[in-house]
Amino acid sequence: MIRAAALALALTLALLAPAAALATPSKVTLESLETQVMCVECGTSLQVSQSPVADQERAFIKRLIAQGKDVEQIKRALVSQYGDAVLAEPPGGGFNSTLWIVPVAIVLLGAAGIAFAVRRWRRAGPAAEPPLAPALSDADARRLDAELGR
Repeated sequence: MIRAAALALALTLALLAPAAALATPSKVTLESLETQVMCVECGTSLQVSQSPVADQERAFIKRLIAQGKDVEQIKRALVSQYGDAVLAEPPGGGFNSTLWIVPVAIVLLGAAGIAFAVRRWRRAGPAAEPPLAPALSDADARRLDAELGR
């Protein structure tokens, strides 16, 4: 049980570590934002998109960086300009929270189910092997002996 709790804690920390790393403030660059923003025309990362709309988004981001906006302000401006589809990572809250919670819950429930099944199988021990042949009645045994004797 302690191992399962330690595993759950480790998984939680592993999932929260990337979010904490993103929360640290750093210098805003177009390259850092391109991985966090999608091209609304083709649905790919702005970093790889070559569509005219992607070029418009890049120009919009460059103008906001020149104005001294931080990452969150730029993302809010992009959402107001292009909609939620522009963000590579869905915003938190509401239904979008389930996109992050459900897969983690499924993995944890699966791990708990496997641990429960393994513990139950171990407790049951090895299954008794069935006899190779059913026991014969006295009459059948005599008949078999008579047949083999011929």
